[in-house]
Amino acid sequence: MFARICLILQLLVAMSAWAQVDMNVIEPGTDTPDQAQMLTPPPVSGDAYPAMIGSEARSNYLRTGWTITTAYSDNVLGEVGANPISDISYSLWPSIAIDKATSRLHLMLIYSPGFTIYQHTSGLNQTDQNVASNFQYRLSPHVTASFRESFLKSSNVFNQPDPLSAVVVSGSAQPSSVAVVVASANQLSNMTNAELTYQFSRNGMIGTAGAFTSLHYLNPTEVTGLYNSNSGGGTAFYNYRLSERHYVGASYQYSRILTYPQNAQIETQTNYVLGFYTIYLKPTFSVSMSAGPEQVRIFQPPSLAYRSWSPALTASTSWQGRHTNVAASYGRIITSGGGLVGAYLSNNASASARWQVAHTWTLGATAAYAINKNVTPSFFQGTPGGHTVSGTIAVQHPISERFNLEMGYTYLHQSYSDIAVISNAPNINRVFVSVNYQLARPLGR
Repeated sequence: MFARICLILQLLVAMSAWAQVDMNVIEPGTDTPDQAQMLTPPPVSGDAYPAMIGSEARSNYLRTGWTITTAYSDNVLGEVGANPISDISYSLWPSIAIDKATSRLHLMLIYSPGFTIYQHTSGLNQTDQNVASNFQYRLSPHVTASFRESFLKSSNVFNQPDPLSAVVVSGSAQPSSVAVVVASANQLSNMTNAELTYQFSRNGMIGTAGAFTSLHYLNPTEVTGLYNSNSGGGTAFYNYRLSERHYVGASYQYSRILTYPQNAQIETQTNYVLGFYTIYLKPTFSVSMSAGPEQVRIFQPPSLAYRSWSPALTASTSWQGRHTNVAASYGRIITSGGGLVGAYLSNNASASARWQVAHTWTLGATAAYAINKNVTPSFFQGTPGGHTVSGTIAVQHPISERFNLEMGYTYLHQSYSDIAVISNAPNINRVFVSVNYQLARPLGR
């Protein structure tokens, strides 16, 4: 099956080369109806919905700065098996970001290391790394290539320069690469995605993508019951524009996930075909739905291989206004990895919102909910599953032209009875105050 994905990639690369040669025949300045650029709907784009309100989203800037945060948490989990430990932490995140856009290119690069110290539990002091890139380039009027990469080294996804960014809302069926949040265990997570789209007619588009994710716990003794994992796969899709606002199509995806419990390896393969429909009520307001069958195959020697079929579906919406941004999504899919052993039927929902209530005041909120149920409870080393509920609310206020103040609260509840680091202390309440300094310089087009 993976060989088929590779063949599709090769065919599309060949078609993109043909398209570039064909475009050179058109005289400069001509504009035929076939050149009307199509959109790539959220179910197949692979992008997260934008989290910024319209006035915040600006391109062609070089930004540098830093964020200082002090936070109180009633559960920093200093030791597995102990009662919840509360403490105050102090964090510093310098940052540099480039956002460059032209008629054919859009490049975003962000780097933000972090340094956190705890007032009492100094053994939890840590350094973080946060790197993200998003590259999109129009090879020709009909062919677009994109590449996305993110790398995070942290012990807690909520301990970030912007805690609201811990919840990402997407229109695709891909679940989060981290299923269980651990508050004090250092971990590395990496996500890579490359995509190529070819608009072969005024209203027709095809595309393909490859993706890779990995999750690695630096000290396995801190996370008994959770394990390293990595995954790879490919996607091919067909996208048809019914009218200016209406898009339909179908996508196929293959994934191979490997999980590494002690002295073993568990392999999970998923295949699904989803039909999708997206309506753009406005250029910045869309609603998407997709549904189709999913096959899962699980190999965990010495047990017999497990195979089953299940319906998969997603629904999502996003509205980006001048003073308001709202995004929400729901997904039902069988997945694996993310720290858990086995394959799980995941029902998950997430939402984010930002509202500029006044010229100098902005409110933000995020929420996420997931239920993960093991589809192979008879396999050894697996867990029955559990659920996660999280939410953050924050208020932002500029102190001056370059300084901003942010205050907020984060709540996290997780229920996984077979994972000691979670079951001993399932709740986290975190209050934070941040001061951010940012210097922005425009870039020439």
